[in-house]
Amino acid sequence: MQQLLMIEDDVRLAGMVSEYLGASGFLVSHAPDAKTGLTRLQSAGVDLVILDLMLPDMDGLQVCQRIRALPSALGQVPVLMLTAKGDPMDRIIGLEMGADDYLPKPFEPRELLARIKAILRRKGTDSPSPTQTMNFGSLEIDRDARRVLVKGHPCELTSYQFDLLVALAERAGRVLTRDQIMEAVRGRELEAFDRSIDVHMGRIRAAIEADPKAPQRILTVRGVGYVFARQQA
Repeated sequence: MQQLLMIEDDVRLAGMVSEYLGASGFLVSHAPDAKTGLTRLQSAGVDLVILDLMLPDMDGLQVCQRIRALPSALGQVPVLMLTAKGDPMDRIIGLEMGADDYLPKPFEPRELLARIKAILRRKGTDSPSPTQTMNFGSLEIDRDARRVLVKGHPCELTSYQFDLLVALAERAGRVLTRDQIMEAVRGRELEAFDRSIDVHMGRIRAAIEADPKAPQRILTVRGVGYVFARQQA
C-alpha cells in the first residue's frame, strides 16, 4: 500500500481527504504543521507528500525547499502542493521551488486522486527503451536509478523534471512542441500554453547546463517548443 503524507493545518479537510484517498487504497498520514511533517517524512517511508502552502509555523515553499535539501531518496519524494491562492505566479514559484504539481483550493477530490496517481505513475514508469543509461558526452541519464550526472556529479531534479529530460533526450535532435512533450511524459493534463513547462525547463537547464542563460543542450525553438541537442555546440 502506497503511503502519503499530508501536511495541512485544516484538520477537517485533512480528515476528508484521508478518508477519500484511503477508500482508493492509499494509507494517509496527517501532519498539522511543517515541523511535524518534516519529522514524520524522515522517520517513515513516504511515497508522496501533499503539502499546503499556508502553514502555521512555516511557509509551504520553505517546506518544499527543505524536503529537496534532504539527502538521497528523501529529497526526491514527489510533492503535490495545495494552496488557497489562485495567483498563477504562486504556482510558478511553487514549481520553481521543486514541487511536482500544484492544485488550487477548493479542489475536487477526484482531481486530487487523479493527480496523485499520475505523479506516482510517472515515478514508477519504466522506459520502453532497452538501454537504460543514455550518455551525451559529460551528461549521463540513468533511467533505472532515475539519476542524472554531469561530469560525474549528481544533478538535483524533481521526479517530473527527470521525466521531462528523459522525454527530450530519447528524442534528441527532434523539435518537440509543448503538447508533444506533455504527451510523451503522460499522466498529467496541462493546457498547451501552461508556463509550468517553461519553468521546469529552466530548472533542468540550471541543473545540467554549464551556462543556463546560454544553453547548449536544451534549446528553445521560438514559436514551437524545445529540442535536445545530440551534441553541444
